[in-house]
This record gives sequence, C-alpha cells and structure tokens, in this order.
Amino acid sequence: MPVKGLKVAMLAPISWRVPPRHYGPWELVVSRLTEGLVERGVDVTLFATADSVTSAHLEAVCPRPLSEDPSLDAAVWEAIHIGHAFEHAKHADILHNHYDFMPLTYSGLVDVPIVTTIHGFSSPRILPAYERYADRVRFVAISDADRVPQLSYAATIHHGIPFDEYPLGRGDGGYLLFFGRIHPDKGAAEAIDVARRAGLPLVIAGIVHDEAYFARDIEPHLDGDRVRFVGSVGPADGARLLGGAVALLQLVNFDEPFGLSMIEAMATGTPVIGTARGSLPEVVDDGVTGYLVKDAAEAVAAIPNASALDRAAVRRRAAERFSRERMVDAYLALYAKIVAGEA
Repeated sequence: MPVKGLKVAMLAPISWRVPPRHYGPWELVVSRLTEGLVERGVDVTLFATADSVTSAHLEAVCPRPLSEDPSLDAAVWEAIHIGHAFEHAKHADILHNHYDFMPLTYSGLVDVPIVTTIHGFSSPRILPAYERYADRVRFVAISDADRVPQLSYAATIHHGIPFDEYPLGRGDGGYLLFFGRIHPDKGAAEAIDVARRAGLPLVIAGIVHDEAYFARDIEPHLDGDRVRFVGSVGPADGARLLGGAVALLQLVNFDEPFGLSMIEAMATGTPVIGTARGSLPEVVDDGVTGYLVKDAAEAVAAIPNASALDRAAVRRRAAERFSRERMVDAYLALYAKIVAGEA
C-alpha cells in the first residue's frame, strides 16, 4: 500500500500530554513518530489527551493527563480511552499501541492488525498478557536487550529524535549530568558518588519517582553548588543542559530497556558514561560516543577520556543511528509488510 493511502491509529498513553510538557518518555516517542509519519503523508489519527498538540487528527476523550490531574480516576479514563480507540479502529489499516498490555485484551474484538511497541516491561508479572495475545499482535522491541524469550517480535526499532532540536553543545558548563527519573534503578546516588570522586560538580535533572530514595540518598547531598537539583525540565531547557555537560552519567542498576536521555545527550555531542547493562552496549558505541563501565572506579577513570572525545563526531555517529527519520523509515517498512500480509 502506498504511504499516502496508509491510515494509522496511534494509541498513546494518557499519563502525560503528547508531546509532554517536561516528563513523559513514551508520550514523547509517540509524538515524534506521529509527526514524522504525517510529514511522510501518512493519515494518522492520534488517540491521546485532549490537550495534546499534533498535526495528526486528534481523537480525545480524556480531558487532561492523569499524572497532572489527580481528580481523574485512572482506571476509568484508561478504559474509556482504550475503548474509544478500538471503536474507531475499523477505519484504520494499522492500530499502533503504545499503551502497554491493557489494549492487548481488546485485540480479538477487531480485525485491524495491531502493532504494540513494548516500552520496557514494568514487571515479569505482566508477561502473561503479552503471551496470551501473542498470536494476534505484532510486537516491536525498543532494543534487542529488552526482548524476552517467551515472545516473538516483528522487529527491533530503536527510538529516534529530531536532531534539529538538539544543537551541538560545547560541554563548557564544566559539570557532569544525571538526567532521568530519580529512582534507585537509574543511579542518581551513584552519579553523586562518581562526581565527588572525580572532583566535578553534578547537576541532577528529572522527576522524583521514589520520594523515600530522594529524601534518603539524594537530598542530603544537595548544596546548590557541587550537587544541584533542577527538577524535571522541558525539551528546550533539557537540550541546553545536555549540551553543557562534560558527560552524561547513566550508572543504572537495572537492565535499561533503551534510555532516551542517552541519545539526546549524544545528539548535543555529550558523551555517555554508563553501566554495561541492558541496552547500554547496544546504544553507546564504546570509545566513540561514550564509555561502558562496570563500577564507580571505572566511571571516574572514563571521565577524562570522555571529555577528550570529538563532540561533533559523537553527534554524527548518533545521527547515523538514532535520527527520527531512521525510526520512521523502520516503522513504515514494518507497516508495509503487515498490510501486505508478510509480517
């Protein structure tokens, strides 16, 4: 089917707006894919919150993001939102689900092919839902590292970003950067330790997802100078913050499914120093766009080498691998195979 005749129903989460005002990685990926498809001439209907901003056709029943309005009952609005998308699915050639496992339970009620991008598994306990509906849904992994043996996948498609929104930075802020959720998994406390050992200031940016962890392991170190917390930042401020960093510290304590902040950092020329777990060996080209390490001592030792990398070369390599255009190409190729009955 020609691209210009293709109709895609894009089912976004409703925890945050599309695109998010500051935090919301799944919604951000949905926005970038949606806008890229529309630019290619695809007829996209986006199912998202009513305040979402898009060049696609917006279909909305949830008035505001669930994470921004606690008066909204999440279970109720999730059910209405997903149901609304499936009620309209008959008008599409592809229904593309970014809403985790719940929409899979509707898959037997429609004839339209369903693609589900799995944005990481929150817990092994959700796997039964994926396994039960595996014969009705095409799964896309966001990294080979995040695949599980219980499932078959139609493709692995890495996230992509619009590089024009991330200008090349000079790393002249003189600080190391932690950019992500404040949660034990993501390694903010480890970043504080590495920055202290390296004798460099650290900026911490992100939404607090674990209040107890923040109060116990992060807040006591905040002095507004050597360790500074700036909260969750929007895209423009985030790009400036990333571009001014000597390096991004991604010292994760779990198997990272992808790590969007890593490619955003590399887009600005900022190298990544990260634990060799999950997707990191897949995303970071060791010695080219950053360094993979085993522990804090290796992370500290990697900082001089990372700061010596050619930032323009870091950006070029990231653009080759993680552009929005490459992501859109990959999804269009998958859609074409599905519509043709080849996947």
